[in-house]
Amino acid sequence: MTAPVQDFLVQARIVASDLRHRGLIQRALGKYEVARDRKQAAFGSWQSARQAAAETKWDAINHLDAYLDEFAQKLEARGTKVHWASNGAQAREIILGIIKSQGDKSIIKSKSMTAEEIHLNDAMEQAGYEVVESDLGEFIVQLRHEPPYHIVFPAMHLTRDEISDLFQRKLGSAPTNEPEELTMIARRALREKYLTADIGITGANFAIAETGMISITENEGNARLTAALPKTMITLLGIEKVLPELADLALFLPMLATAGAGQTMTGYNTMYGGPRQPGECDGPEEFHVVLLDNRRTELLADPEQRDALHCIRCGACLNVCPIFRNVGGHTYGTTYSGPVGSVITPHLRGLQDWKHLSASSSLCGACTEACPVKIDLHHHLLHNRRNAATAKPSVLERLAYHAFAFVANRPALWLFGKEAARLFQPLHALVKGSYLDPARPWTATRDTPEMAPESFKEWWRNRR
Repeated sequence: MTAPVQDFLVQARIVASDLRHRGLIQRALGKYEVARDRKQAAFGSWQSARQAAAETKWDAINHLDAYLDEFAQKLEARGTKVHWASNGAQAREIILGIIKSQGDKSIIKSKSMTAEEIHLNDAMEQAGYEVVESDLGEFIVQLRHEPPYHIVFPAMHLTRDEISDLFQRKLGSAPTNEPEELTMIARRALREKYLTADIGITGANFAIAETGMISITENEGNARLTAALPKTMITLLGIEKVLPELADLALFLPMLATAGAGQTMTGYNTMYGGPRQPGECDGPEEFHVVLLDNRRTELLADPEQRDALHCIRCGACLNVCPIFRNVGGHTYGTTYSGPVGSVITPHLRGLQDWKHLSASSSLCGACTEACPVKIDLHHHLLHNRRNAATAKPSVLERLAYHAFAFVANRPALWLFGKEAARLFQPLHALVKGSYLDPARPWTATRDTPEMAPESFKEWWRNRR
């Protein structure tokens, strides 16, 4: 098995040179930006809304223990079974245990990035269960045996013709490139799955502590069917999804829709508070909620970077990131791609193995400006770089740091190095970017800063 960094470099080189793919993503995100800007302008003050959302999430995360306890107690009071999972393996074990206890075989599942994070589908299929994704984009990538390309748009890398060819091969449908017809093909295939499924699995966008309710946002209504028709409903969510009060949704639902898809509101916003109550016409007979830690509390313990837990998974940072636009979502090799994925993946999966994601950034700050909850993303990328270098610097890094410290603490050597750099700069310009260039890993894709003809100290001394 190759290291994540090697896989990233190989895949990035392939995708970045694919001009067709790049054009497809650029067109899609260009349309998104127009729609997003139009909806942001409808806010009285988008920046004030961002500040309010950031403060609300700060309160939720900094008092997470109290809000989680309140949330769980109120869910349990209505008959919901709440489970606590320390890691992905424990969450998979809990969910498989629920399925086995029911003696069920057929599972319908709505979109859940947390389930992708713990590789839940693979675990259920290996245990012999049939699992069908009900979200259209997720259904498409499931048929292709691929992970989601994007947090919000799982199949944004595919054209209509590619989807039509896929449906022809897998579902036996007639060729078409009309979006409505493609949607109807998927709907016909999925409707039978809803009717026969024994268990419905969902994610959650928010968890409201005040009322003990799950909030799910979607555009297709598939999560509603996933929750309403099967006899057992299981919701898997990360512990950071908690909001203090129901009134907070009045801010977060339109912000999520605007930042995530350039919409005023998503098509369906549904609250779930427990299993079917007496007199209710639909809903599950059993409702299970699995609260996943999976190293989130380790990030919570870091006061410098815990605001990364504020993320509402809107995907806005991916949409503006020049790296994501060029290398694509699958290149990252992890559930959460783009800037936020580059920040949290080293925390969730190991800093040393995934530190290359934090280094794969332009540090332009576009992600921080786009984030609706004001996470300081580009600074966190720098924090990850620093922490990785401090914890386990490479031999070359260690030598470079020692050499720099040695020279910087000796004025005579510093002056000699400065004059030598000025002397050799014209020579370097002749070999810049070639295989004779000792700095080729840098200069192959970057301009070398030119030495000033006169330093400030020299200018000041001459001026006097």
